[in-house]
Amino acid sequence: MDSNLQQRLVALFQRTAATVPAYRAFLDHNGIDPASVVDAAGFARIPLITKKNYHHRYPLPQRCRDGDLGACDLIAVSSGSTGAPAFWPRSAADEAAATRRFEQVLVHGFDATHRRTLAVVCFPLGTWVGGLYTLSCLRGLAAELAMTIVAPGNNKAEILRVIPELGPHFDQVVLFGYPPFLKDVIDTGLREGVDWSRFAPKLVCAGEVFSEQWRDLMGKRAGLDPVRDVAAVYGTADGGVLGNETPLSVRIRRFLAEHPGPARELFGGQRLPTLMQYNPADRYFETVDGTLVFTADSGVPLIRYHIADDGGVIPHERLVEFCKAHGFEPDEETGPDLPFVFVFGRAIHAVSVFGANVFPETVSLGLERAEISEWVTGKFVLEAWEDADRDRLLRITVELGPGEPNTAERTRLVAAAIRDELLTHNSEYANYVPAERHLPHVELRPAGDPDYFPAGVKHRYTR
Repeated sequence: MDSNLQQRLVALFQRTAATVPAYRAFLDHNGIDPASVVDAAGFARIPLITKKNYHHRYPLPQRCRDGDLGACDLIAVSSGSTGAPAFWPRSAADEAAATRRFEQVLVHGFDATHRRTLAVVCFPLGTWVGGLYTLSCLRGLAAELAMTIVAPGNNKAEILRVIPELGPHFDQVVLFGYPPFLKDVIDTGLREGVDWSRFAPKLVCAGEVFSEQWRDLMGKRAGLDPVRDVAAVYGTADGGVLGNETPLSVRIRRFLAEHPGPARELFGGQRLPTLMQYNPADRYFETVDGTLVFTADSGVPLIRYHIADDGGVIPHERLVEFCKAHGFEPDEETGPDLPFVFVFGRAIHAVSVFGANVFPETVSLGLERAEISEWVTGKFVLEAWEDADRDRLLRITVELGPGEPNTAERTRLVAAAIRDELLTHNSEYANYVPAERHLPHVELRPAGDPDYFPAGVKHRYTR
């Protein structure tokens, strides 16, 4: 840690300890004297905060500066992926760091400084964090860029109405949303005769890990460059936007997807995480027991907050040199000299069968095969079921595309494809699950099935 970053972190800690009543109480409860934290070593000894030991213990106003909830401009609500939704107040000033991440995607990735850009916010609007937060950050950039914003939210019909009407007046159209929803928008547009290539589309995704096969599929269907025209951001309700993909991080991830040996050596397993870059001056990451901890200023300042996402951090030079040693050839544009953060998501989003963890991103590979992807949406639900003999089995419910028939042959094809991907990419599944149970139980359901794929809500891949 360089001296400037160390000073910033210690100053943020001291300011939070002095002005946030809940944090002062938390430090007192843990026997921490704020005056003892003067350097990086002291900072590393500060106890981690979690939703359980901090947010659920202290009232919301006490977690704000000076105990004043009214000093915040906006309150967002988390999606509640790990339980009851949580409230996250913030002010306009708190969005500056997140705005810089969007700026890096739009300016350095999509050249929005010189290309007239229509930004289409496709995240749900309302109290949930994605839509209004993205809209607010983009409005902060619009005056600096050649960019105009429209916010239809996750209303697919409205999205497909405004893009053909407005898109021809711009050099490019950038869609912001969750990956499966953006895929649904692209696919529905194609069925309705939309020629996406006319709009030079770009995608900014958040909320879940997606594969390089998914990126290639979107490139093919929307007529975009999968390396330069699709960018993921690491966004959370509690911390805002923490990091973002860059053309360099995408190229490295695609290289590692094709070289599973180095990927396993680097990430410590067979799953391929999202790989992004971040600015430690805005969001400082640490790794604790294979999970991510970050520090960030906001309406509720977070000091060493354990977000519980599986992942890690890698210095910029180390990652580039590691990949070069295995045959990666960076182009002239090496990207920003910022460290990398890799994110798997949370282990709670896996299901366990015979002791083998099955993760959604591996199942996705089977549905993204060319012989299947034309008639499924990409959404599915993983479940671990017990049969009449109390034996565990893997059940996968898959959403068909609109109007697509449910046939026994299609069910067989999906089950076989998922089995093959699991055996290839998941050594636990290959070795723990008995061979006679490798083939998962698959059920195909129509688009928008109310029990598994209700419209208008963020999709959950596991039960």
